[in-house]
Amino acid sequence: MDVIPAIDLLEGHCVRLYQGDYDRSQVFSENPADVAKQWVDEGATRLHIVDLDGAKAGKVVNLRAIEAIAHAVSVPIEIGGGLRDRTSVQQVFNLGIQWAILGTIAVEQPQLVQELCQEFPEQIIIGIDARNGLVATRGWLETSEVLATQLAVQMQELGAAAIIYTDIHRDGTLTGPNLEALRELAAAISIPIIASGGVSSVTDLLSLLALEPQGVTGVIVGRALYTGDILLKEALRAIGPGRIQDIPPNLDFSTFA
Repeated sequence: MDVIPAIDLLEGHCVRLYQGDYDRSQVFSENPADVAKQWVDEGATRLHIVDLDGAKAGKVVNLRAIEAIAHAVSVPIEIGGGLRDRTSVQQVFNLGIQWAILGTIAVEQPQLVQELCQEFPEQIIIGIDARNGLVATRGWLETSEVLATQLAVQMQELGAAAIIYTDIHRDGTLTGPNLEALRELAAAISIPIIASGGVSSVTDLLSLLALEPQGVTGVIVGRALYTGDILLKEALRAIGPGRIQDIPPNLDFSTFA
């Protein structure tokens, strides 16, 4: 299972929000590119970036910081926040970003999502951010009447490469992932699901590992990495490639020899 460090950008800084509240942000670094390099140096094979200003503005805002991160590391990057038209999507792909995460337009402009999935196959991920099971849009400032599972099924049919599912009530709270919601989502679709929100410990990561056979292939970790509640290297050893339980036993060795 992929362990994907999150880098949330607000006014050019690396921050974390509490339950998506812009007024409850904490700055962890003024140089997001350095943060990206740190996570890659510690073993990250993929990064998750959110342009928080972009999510509110409806367009890419932190372009300079995104470009700096893309130039600083060589691992694939996924990015969301404010990608609501073709121009914005093309803009981030031009920087070398691997995946564009679409949220608001998945609800408001599904036809555009279908066109983008056709134009950029396997590069469009749908970010489903849910509040009490209903999809939130526009930087989590509005809540729709669309059920998360219904949207996921629709987006799979339109050609989405994967779904990132975030439980807003758990995001930035370190209260653990919403396993029940993830299990329900996994039962409804067959494309990969990336879990996000609430991960606070290696124990939480191991609980998600049980959902891997159902299609939960990755987990985004944010605040817990920045507070030190989770060490990336330990997380990778627990659930990443070559995790301890995947190492075959040495059958030639015997403690009685």
